[in-house]
Amino acid sequence: MDYIAVHIKIEPFSEEWAEIVEAGIVDLGFDSFTVEDPFLNAYIPKDLFSEPNLKTVLSGFTGFGFKLSHTVELVREQNWNAVWESDFEPVVVGGEVTVRATYHKDLPKTRINVVIDPQMSFGSGHHQTTTMMIEQLLVMRRKLKGKAVLDMGCGTGILAIVAAKLGASVPVHAVDIDPRCCRSTIANARRNRVPHKIITVCGDASVLIRGQYDCVLANINRNILLSDMGSYVRALKPQGGYILLSGFYTADIPMLLEAAGKLGLSEVSRRERDDWALLALKTRVQAESR
Repeated sequence: MDYIAVHIKIEPFSEEWAEIVEAGIVDLGFDSFTVEDPFLNAYIPKDLFSEPNLKTVLSGFTGFGFKLSHTVELVREQNWNAVWESDFEPVVVGGEVTVRATYHKDLPKTRINVVIDPQMSFGSGHHQTTTMMIEQLLVMRRKLKGKAVLDMGCGTGILAIVAAKLGASVPVHAVDIDPRCCRSTIANARRNRVPHKIITVCGDASVLIRGQYDCVLANINRNILLSDMGSYVRALKPQGGYILLSGFYTADIPMLLEAAGKLGLSEVSRRERDDWALLALKTRVQAESR
């Protein structure tokens, strides 16, 4: 699948304004974002992109105190693959998990090895949020043993594979709205000899079944997390469970905690790295039973 990369220049630049613009355009079909001062980079499948619609939304920011301009770039899938293969270096998390490509050799021995094919699907283990999610899974390994786990927005399936290798109950469910990510997760599950331990479903939060999981992993973005958090809570078993959220900035923590509190969730712990954050939450029912 070919993608369109839209590079939105924000003058003067601030991460807060980048978040405001991101929230304004996400409903146009953009499914991932990166921020590189002074740009907000937004990515959308080519078939979904409408520049007139984008211009209409961006024009609505007139008078916000910043000026916007943008350029559009066609990003072909094979170009993404070339970038992955040239830039992808192995990642070691907590001295216990190594995420590497098939062509990496002579790596340090760790308890868990995750081998992925670096494709266009997002999720190489390099991003701070993925690293923090793996770290949190390691901390919670005893709580995950034999428990039903959902990897929501699975990308390349790294978190689902780590959860399976940590002893989560079979099968771990991996869900993504992008068919390309689902194909990548299925292939990577086979590559890691856990195809029988992971079921991959293509869809959004509407595919979740009530009362099915002990732990939900969601490394997506702030807007989707706020929109779908209620679905994650309903997907937890009646006796309660854990939800790990990441993919957002530290500045977003109060907003997410407010939404979580309204849904009966309380904070267990948090992680922060380079302005990115992770929240570990649990249902109050579970908290009160401890």
